[in-house]
Amino acid sequence: MKPERDLEKSYSNKEFVEKLRRLADSIETGEQFEIQIAGERIYVPVRATFTIEHERADGEEEIEFQVKWSI
Repeated sequence: MKPERDLEKSYSNKEFVEKLRRLADSIETGEQFEIQIAGERIYVPVRATFTIEHERADGEEEIEFQVKWSI
């Protein structure tokens, strides 16, 4: 079993767009998505679900694009 993990990684606009494009292409073609985050390769299965979350607190707003799946 892998250890728990909770981190955030910042990307340049160009890097973020490239990752979003690859994710969108994977979703459209029905293929598994692969991404490396902070040295760990993550394999997102086709059965993953996608949500968009909006948070507002303490004078800040945040939008999170979430990809979830069970192991």
